[in-house]
Amino acid sequence: YSTLLYEVVMAIQYKISLINDRLNLLNTDAGNSALFRMYSGAMPAACVTAASGTKLSEDVIPVATGAWMASASAGVVAKTGTWTLNGIAGGSAGYFRILDAGAAATYMQGTITATGGGGDMTLDNIVIANAQVITVNTFAVTGGNA
Repeated sequence: YSTLLYEVVMAIQYKISLINDRLNLLNTDAGNSALFRMYSGAMPAACVTAASGTKLSEDVIPVATGAWMASASAGVVAKTGTWTLNGIAGGSAGYFRILDAGAAATYMQGTITATGGGGDMTLDNIVIANAQVITVNTFAVTGGNA
């Protein structure tokens, strides 16, 4: 005789306009002076976990058309304009963090790969050197169940 336990998993879904509103909060909450930091190594478990690895870049995110992210559409939001950043140390980019201007809170983090590598953000070159100009090729966020 055995007892089986079953877990019921429900997938909550949201209206696309609600997903768009949530994604648009990235600009509002982090602000137009949001900081971008890039690190070597593996991404920490959560935004509240201390950063690990070598800090390879720290810049204010470039703002185009009044914001650093476009208005969300169909549950997706993407960077605006051209993001060029400056290397401050050498190493291979592994993950990024976006923080408020005072660096008091990390609003998001994600993986970095070279173009075609499947990361949350892609760069023209993931091997960073001090004083290197870094170009962010792609960066978009898709909201849950969009």
